[in-house]
Amino acid sequence: FMNQLFIQQAESLIDPSLPKISNLSNLLALAFYEYPDINWIGFYYCDNAKKECTLGPFQGKVACTRIPFHKGVVGNAAVQQKALTVNDVHCFPGHIACDSQTNAELVFPLIKEKETYAILDIDSLVLNYFDEDKVETFQAYTRLIQSILFNDKL
Repeated sequence: FMNQLFIQQAESLIDPSLPKISNLSNLLALAFYEYPDINWIGFYYCDNAKKECTLGPFQGKVACTRIPFHKGVVGNAAVQQKALTVNDVHCFPGHIACDSQTNAELVFPLIKEKETYAILDIDSLVLNYFDEDKVETFQAYTRLIQSILFNDKL
């Protein structure tokens, strides 16, 4: 089941009178602290001309700052334009270990006008962490983030 309470909490944090970065920062903090087995959550902004993803706002340890398209989970999601659930990152070909303690990863590409605009990247310390319920919850969470990023009013 989707974590409806978490989504309601996330919705309640969105304040249209604030800059986008303020709303996004609070949403990242909410997820980071509501899910103790998540050790990193944040954004990579995609530069389609340079074919690379650059670190954006996040919660967690210091992270990789540039990820080329096709490299690692983030770079693959940028090219494939689809969500990827990796139950064991150590078995993912070309995985980029920004934090060697990470064992599972979930990424959602944020698509704008048919181009990958950004990647939401969620890492966990626990193997097989992202079950169907968590994937469904974070899909809804990603839709909230897209509503902030792609709404010119916010």
